[in-house]
Amino acid sequence: MLDVPINIFQVCHRTTPSSSSSSQLYPSMGASSSSTTLFLVFSSFLIFASLCYVSEADYSAPIKKGLSWDFHHKSCQKVEKIVRKHLKKVFKEDIGQAAGLLRLHFHDCFVQGCDGSVLLDGSHGGPSEQTAPPNQSLRKQAFNIIEDLRGLVHRECGRVVSCADIVALAARDAVHLSGGPDYDVPLGRKDGLTFATQNATLDNLPAPTSNASAILSALASKNLTPTDVVALSGGHTIGVSHCSSFTPRLYPTQDPTMDKTFAHGLKEVCPTNTTNATTVMDIYSPIKFDNKYYVDLINRQGLFTSDQDLYTHKDTKPIVESFAHDEKLFFEKFTQAMIKMGQLEVLTGAKGEIRAHCSIRNTDNKGYFSYLVEEEDHYDLGSKEELR
Repeated sequence: MLDVPINIFQVCHRTTPSSSSSSQLYPSMGASSSSTTLFLVFSSFLIFASLCYVSEADYSAPIKKGLSWDFHHKSCQKVEKIVRKHLKKVFKEDIGQAAGLLRLHFHDCFVQGCDGSVLLDGSHGGPSEQTAPPNQSLRKQAFNIIEDLRGLVHRECGRVVSCADIVALAARDAVHLSGGPDYDVPLGRKDGLTFATQNATLDNLPAPTSNASAILSALASKNLTPTDVVALSGGHTIGVSHCSSFTPRLYPTQDPTMDKTFAHGLKEVCPTNTTNATTVMDIYSPIKFDNKYYVDLINRQGLFTSDQDLYTHKDTKPIVESFAHDEKLFFEKFTQAMIKMGQLEVLTGAKGEIRAHCSIRNTDNKGYFSYLVEEEDHYDLGSKEELR
């Protein structure tokens, strides 16, 4: 699986892809010119689409002790502007990176909480979370982008913003700059000092082959409701997936819940159950964050079992239908679920640290002492400027 959060329209009638539009519905297997045209059309539209819905800050939403809506107002007032400005440049070059950053936030929060532990390299204490099978397809560039953002933020403000906070902000901007809702993020997370074991990682990241009952049960343990689960699954509206995540639905026999035309297209991309290829998650608007994912489910064109079964399960089917009919409702519930998920098991106050490099704990960072010297010089310079 690649570039999508794990398992986690205007059109309400049945829509079947026509042969003339198959290259647009399946960009990864169509002509390159069609894919390029699709990308340019969506890319030029995103800047306008992203303005269609802006979520007002829900300051009544419960937040964990130690977090606040204006945590960095005094220590790093420009942090959100820095993150958004840089990501606009990144997405202008490759909008596909948005899905990678969103998925990184999911994989961080579901395993050991939103503490940036997924960013850590392995050490003598054990292998990194990144080596666990569900994390092996996380985009390498997503990690690089987070580290680039940390460098920009720390150069501007000093070491006052955690990598975990930067991951949360990057996920929010990935959603908004892809055409989705804008929303405020409670900040103040600290970075974790440990990473989860591979078993813990596997236990907390439900597989794409999981059915809705398994997904609901797993995420209920994290205090996420069926509405939260369906809303967060809507992150699959952007990104791509490896064949291995859905070929069990194609071979040796086709899943009867899958639309036949859709299945035929997937078999062209993945002709065997061992094919190493990728395809888009949402065939209608693969690089735009919208509610078309839910239309896919109604049309029996969900890619994963964990997706399509949301339209089969009695507790989630009506939620899928409501989101398919009302994009504003989906954006509202997605925002609420993201704020809720973004506070799972957060470290605040004296717990954790603010890393000088996102992939290395400060105690393991050989360059940490020199960084502290530079940091001290940064603050000294700031003090001198204030005295002038």
